[in-house]
Amino acid sequence: MGRHFSMIRDFHLADAFTLGNGACGTAALFFAMDHVRERSVGKVYAAGAFIVLALVFDVLDGRIARWRHSASPLGRELDSLADVISFGVAPAGLAFSLGLTGLWDALVLLYFVCCGISRLARYNITAEAMSADTGKVTYFEGTPIPSSVLLVLLMLVLTKVGRVGDQLPGGVWGLGPYDLHPLALLFGLSGSLMISKTLHIPKP
Repeated sequence: MGRHFSMIRDFHLADAFTLGNGACGTAALFFAMDHVRERSVGKVYAAGAFIVLALVFDVLDGRIARWRHSASPLGRELDSLADVISFGVAPAGLAFSLGLTGLWDALVLLYFVCCGISRLARYNITAEAMSADTGKVTYFEGTPIPSSVLLVLLMLVLTKVGRVGDQLPGGVWGLGPYDLHPLALLFGLSGSLMISKTLHIPKP
């Protein structure tokens, strides 16, 4: 019992915002699934709004942790888990719900999510080493996973102009017996940039 209470005491204010991030990403997935069932444009906008809200929580949890000097290994792990949901799985689920449903589309989306997971795991390792050497993390190796919000905004714009489902830009390519929508390649590019070792982005 004492061990459980000890874990509760390890939570900080910033962690509540991190959990808000993860909750928003999960809500976005619910709305994306509901869109598949109801074909309601409002569900798409709601999913996108929750992913954007997750980004707000993600920014705030970092600032609060620095303000209160309460950064911890637990907080870092929570942040990574929440980010995988909100900026990896949720955008992929939203894209699938809007028409990227060919087998090649699905494989690209899976690649995108796996890149996001790999990027976060690598960041946690390198951040710990970098902090030990310099006292702070000075740069991101590869694009941060929240950059996928740009893809979410693109999907919201396409929804607004009616270019989803059978009307996705670029049409559909038949590669063997399965389909690929060229739009899915943007997710492949985003994932590749996340795991790039040559792309260094200064950390504010």
